[in-house]
Amino acid sequence: AFQIEYELRNDLFSHLQKLSLSYFHKTKTGDIMARATNDLKAVRMLVGPGIRNLLNTIIMGSAAIILMLIIDYKLTLYSLIPLPVLTIAVTIFSSRIFYRFQKVQEQFSSISVGVQENLTGIRVVKAYVQEGNEKRKFKQLNQDYMDKNISLVKIWGLFFPFIMLIAGIGMVIVLWLGGRLVMAGKISLGQFVQFNGYLMMLTWPMMALGWAINLVQRGSASMGRLIEILDQAPEIKDSEYLEDIRTLEGEIEFKNVSFAYDKKVILKNIDLKIPKGITIGIIGPTGSGKSTLVNLIPRLLEVREGSLTIDGMEIKSIPLKILRKNIGYVPQETFLFSESLKENIIYGLEDFDEAKLRRAVSISALSDEIERFSQRYETPVGERGVTLSGGQKQRTALSRAIIREPKILILDDAFSSVDVHTEEKILKQLRKFRKRRT
Repeated sequence: AFQIEYELRNDLFSHLQKLSLSYFHKTKTGDIMARATNDLKAVRMLVGPGIRNLLNTIIMGSAAIILMLIIDYKLTLYSLIPLPVLTIAVTIFSSRIFYRFQKVQEQFSSISVGVQENLTGIRVVKAYVQEGNEKRKFKQLNQDYMDKNISLVKIWGLFFPFIMLIAGIGMVIVLWLGGRLVMAGKISLGQFVQFNGYLMMLTWPMMALGWAINLVQRGSASMGRLIEILDQAPEIKDSEYLEDIRTLEGEIEFKNVSFAYDKKVILKNIDLKIPKGITIGIIGPTGSGKSTLVNLIPRLLEVREGSLTIDGMEIKSIPLKILRKNIGYVPQETFLFSESLKENIIYGLEDFDEAKLRRAVSISALSDEIERFSQRYETPVGERGVTLSGGQKQRTALSRAIIREPKILILDDAFSSVDVHTEEKILKQLRKFRKRRT
């Protein structure tokens, strides 16, 4: 069971890495985390104790019935009279357990989303003195989670005693009819005692059946939630016909390109040619589509209408790995991992090179500040770079893009948190770096 959980977790994470940005725009991180933890645990319980107890029920139950038939087939048939009722009850209770556990898991996802968003935005929460309001919201989420769990426990609490009642009815029938058969001399007292012993063997599997069905229904509901993710097909992937290339030169051309988010047109009929080695700036009001335009180049977004070529090749014909390896990208929203400063800068670099590292931080005007840190390059940046200033985070992201020595360098509002003096210094250094780069 643990091996299956291990494989399934790896498959789930691997699949998430392939999904396009649009999926993560629509799906909350907390919901994904809940499925990757809580739902995986329920699936493990299904393939471990659940299936084991289900098989044990079938084997033990079949063996007991066969031995009972050998002693007296009529008495056996009478003892099994309650089974059709049990079958109907199992069908009804199973569907309700499945539905209610699915609601429990969905509410757990809501709690995970709430906590994740609260902790991520804790600075805003404190700045606006919203701790009390956040506590009330979480209390309500927690109350809903408890209510849904109680609803599930209620149905499960009825199910288990009902199974015991069915087993008890079977024993009463056997005592009544079996006693009469002994008195009539049709079976011996020893056979009657033996028959009751086999009936007790059948009682335990019936008890285990209730627990196994509970685990199976919980696991099935959770597996369904995991399959929802695994069934998501990546929108952006390598096409069937790919160019056999290892590097790019950097000539970019947009031909009549249009793009829309949910039918809202952002870009319309864009025609733009950028020769290799040329630096251009794209300006426009907020929301005019500047970030959308540059996100089309590394295929973080897919061109829907028109054509985008690099070095004369249709962008979809370039292997994704080759395309993105030749692009250095500093997005508007800087993201740093909870690692050291050094690990964040060399992220994406296949072979570590000390000279490249020092050159990158020098171009980003970060070297002097790193030297002032007590741990220098090994300084932990905290979650999302919380220990660094906004300007330091942006320059770390810039170093991360530069160190790869890409053919195409995309800076999306990369100096918004950098002071004018430092920005001028960086731009001066970039003039040398960007030669023969687009």
